[in-house]
Amino acid sequence: MIEIGDTVLSLDLIERYFCCNLRKCRGACCIEGESGAPLTRQEFDYLQKMLPLLWGDLSPEAKEVINKQGIAYIDRENDVVTSIINGNDCVFACHDENDICRCAVEKAYNEGRIDFRKPVSCHLYPVRVTQYRNYKAVNYHCWKICRAAEILGEQKQIFLYQFLKEAFIRAFGEEWYHALDACAKEYWRRKGK
Repeated sequence: MIEIGDTVLSLDLIERYFCCNLRKCRGACCIEGESGAPLTRQEFDYLQKMLPLLWGDLSPEAKEVINKQGIAYIDRENDVVTSIINGNDCVFACHDENDICRCAVEKAYNEGRIDFRKPVSCHLYPVRVTQYRNYKAVNYHCWKICRAAEILGEQKQIFLYQFLKEAFIRAFGEEWYHALDACAKEYWRRKGK
């Protein structure tokens, strides 16, 4: 484990290779799982406000779910998460011309329609952050849908923490990321690599 400030990080972040391979996984993290993407209160408020700008990119099924229950719900772990369709697809999931699942929020951001990229929990994925009383646990959520990303990361020699640099800086700040990078380099120096 690595401790940086009030965070405790799994060694997976610096030991495992990772680079998203959308051609292989087709955006499965937006359509598989037991609940939607965790949202902060600010993210919920923002997405609620921006919903009219996202509406045209949403599927008819997503619109129906949102009309019935809203953009989010409280899951069994008592977290506010994005609403999902039929127990799977995030309501903000949309498919591109290659049938790869993308995020409607990120699509709007990339097109300059909104100034919010996507929920930080999505940006950090496959890393999950769990808040405990005195610290945040930062762990790799390892499951079969990301196997292609692990293979591509190894081919490209990109560690998970490097792949998530922008997301980590967004979530924890540049100083935190530089501390993580220094820990990783020292870790591998001691291992003789």
